[in-house]
Amino acid sequence: MATRTLGRVTKALLAPALALGATIGLASAPASAAVWSSCDQWGNTSLNGYTLYNNIWGSGAGSQCVWANSGTNWGVWANHPNTGGIKSYPNAKKVINKTITSLGSLNSSYNVTVPSSGSYNSSYDIWDTDYDYETMLWVNYNGAVGALGSFQQSVTLGGHSWNVYKGRAYRSDGTYWDVFSFLRTSDSTSGTVQILPILKWIKDTKGWMGNETIGDVQFGFEITSSSGGLDFQTNNLTVTSS
Repeated sequence: MATRTLGRVTKALLAPALALGATIGLASAPASAAVWSSCDQWGNTSLNGYTLYNNIWGSGAGSQCVWANSGTNWGVWANHPNTGGIKSYPNAKKVINKTITSLGSLNSSYNVTVPSSGSYNSSYDIWDTDYDYETMLWVNYNGAVGALGSFQQSVTLGGHSWNVYKGRAYRSDGTYWDVFSFLRTSDSTSGTVQILPILKWIKDTKGWMGNETIGDVQFGFEITSSSGGLDFQTNNLTVTSS
């Protein structure tokens, strides 16, 4: 895959409106009533210091609804057709706004429940404030999905072993941003990631970016297909920095 549209930034102005199929009711909300839910394409809310996005940004998408008990406990039901291309990235975002060198730590813990079918990844999406650099950390993935760009090497960083890919993604105006994808060498549904050592490795060891200001740390599910309707749940998520 050589190009893709800037959609995971979760700003409606950066991607064209999509012709979505009619959304249905929230198919698999938790047993207790959620404090927030949305089936809107760009549905979003702020809870407990996190911003939640439904974020249906890809072409050919189907129906998708997100619910949340809090900013760190939320889930999504998605019914996207079994076709190529990413359809959505429902996620929770924590804003950092610190340079790499000014950070003393940047850590996150995750615990998710994901389906055994479909094509998707559970991933962190980390952006600088100018959206020139995107760092993705795939903690698990399933089906017909793959990282943008070419394989670089395998490394152990931040408490995990990864296969690293480097690529370039293009916006509709011809400008681009660099994408660094770290794919965990084995699937995990829970764990803790030390994000700062990964960013320092990109900056200092590889020289792929400078002392960028880290803006958003997002965590969610990048869904390519979920035909028939599948459930994805973030049981717990924490993002902390110092």
